[in-house]
Amino acid sequence: MEHTQLVSDVQRLTGSLEQLPEPVVKPAFVVVSGLPGTGKSYFCSQLVQRLPFVILESDALRKALFPSPNYSSAESSRLFQAIHLLIERLLKRGIPLILDATNLSERYREHLYSIADRLDVKLILVRVEAPPEVVRERLKTRRGGVNLVNKSDADWAVYQKMMPSVQKIRRNHFAVDTSRDITPVLDKIVREVRR
Repeated sequence: MEHTQLVSDVQRLTGSLEQLPEPVVKPAFVVVSGLPGTGKSYFCSQLVQRLPFVILESDALRKALFPSPNYSSAESSRLFQAIHLLIERLLKRGIPLILDATNLSERYREHLYSIADRLDVKLILVRVEAPPEVVRERLKTRRGGVNLVNKSDADWAVYQKMMPSVQKIRRNHFAVDTSRDITPVLDKIVREVRR
């Protein structure tokens, strides 16, 4: 992607963010992975009630960049190049952040690992999951009503299509099933961030 396009994309994404938390000396970078409907956005919303983070939600950022997204690979590539640069800029400023995206393949997560390693920030990986029948119900409800928390357009067909692309996270990570009580995992992450 052309550099001026990338810079302009990052400025657009930055403009779409809510108020940023206060910078800290060693910001935490939380990467949340999981299929649509597993509860990633819910998990992130619970985490920011405990710790000051800015949430970079890929679905919301996609719509900030592409008001009528087509979800093509070219569109996704442009979006994630901008997200990666945005992550780097925010972390360099000391802004703690959460990336809320499917992040299903290790190849894509490698980019995130290298940003964290290069900037020497605390990387916390979280795999969010839920039983398929729970996900199916959630996605059906999401389609039917207006959900202010969730900016995703994914439905059950998208979930099923993405399922085979889920790869194991090779680094240490937290696993959370959002059909159960997520408090224990939230507590562990809060402790990890404060350590």
